[in-house]
Amino acid sequence: MKFLDQVKVYVRSGNGGAGAVSFRREKYIEYGGPDGGDGGKGGDVWVEAVEGLNTLIDYRYQQHFKAGTGVHGMGRNRHGANGEDVVLKVPVGTEVLDEDKQLIADLDAPGKRILLARGGNGGFGNTHFKGPINQAPRHANPGQEGEEKAIWLRLKLIADVGLVGLPNAGKSTFLAAASAAKPKIADYPFTTLAPNLGVVDLSEGERFVLADIPGLIEGASEGAGIGTRFLGHVERTAVLIHLVDATQEDVGQAWRIIRHELEAYGEGLEDKPEILALNKVDALDDEAREAKAAELAAAAGVQPRLVSGVSGEGVRELLREAYTLVRRRRGEIVGDEDGDEAEAAPAKEWRP
Repeated sequence: MKFLDQVKVYVRSGNGGAGAVSFRREKYIEYGGPDGGDGGKGGDVWVEAVEGLNTLIDYRYQQHFKAGTGVHGMGRNRHGANGEDVVLKVPVGTEVLDEDKQLIADLDAPGKRILLARGGNGGFGNTHFKGPINQAPRHANPGQEGEEKAIWLRLKLIADVGLVGLPNAGKSTFLAAASAAKPKIADYPFTTLAPNLGVVDLSEGERFVLADIPGLIEGASEGAGIGTRFLGHVERTAVLIHLVDATQEDVGQAWRIIRHELEAYGEGLEDKPEILALNKVDALDDEAREAKAAELAAAAGVQPRLVSGVSGEGVRELLREAYTLVRRRRGEIVGDEDGDEAEAAPAKEWRP
């Protein structure tokens, strides 16, 4: 399945049905007069977040959605049927924006839904207009027209931890080593073109979602390369794992490039907890490892973790550290002044 995280769709709610003009006068019925029924309401257009989806690819092939029209009213005070609603089902984490890309709603939880376009009301039948002066009204209301608008759907993946780094930093290999995800991996340089998600199982009851964000390049925050399109996927993460390729010449510059792009993009990415890791250390001897680690530490101001997605070295320990940070961000654990961790106290139930 192809990954699509942004799409423009056009929606139109249904028109309301017209009210009926009808009269009833039968030989053995004492009271006759107007009996035109009301028209049915036009269908609404909704958008709803559902589980089991991780792409907007369905909306590449169909961009126009129209709800049903309300049925006209009928004689004998019969109400017209309401038009059928249309529900656009999208992945959890989808943002709904207007045509100018101003945020309308954030569907960040399963089952959350919003009304995009309200159907037109049905018109009143002539029954509503009878009175002592006008006992035989010969007019009824037409149904109201529906709404028509264009909207943008933009997906931001729901993940606890995001992998960032330059192209070929080994993020896909690390994701495959950390989870059951199977991203494309090869023995030649290439860059991932779409985010990948994997569920990391540390033990029973200890799991989190890890996202491999496509490789950023210098100038990404200004639109270079894939640009800011995939930076939005790390906005929802609690922790970032910054992978730096240990086999490249200047590891310090590699770290600075990504940090600059995160800070330039904004949206709180620069303030997220970051674990710095020197990847592909299996390709270096002990002396080269120490030299590269020292160079990266001098640039970043923190000591990097040494990991290898190929051999698995240091991967488990890094994932455990990331999970601890995720739990802290969730408020599940708190740290004291000595750095020791403790389970967060459960919230007390308030009683009047």
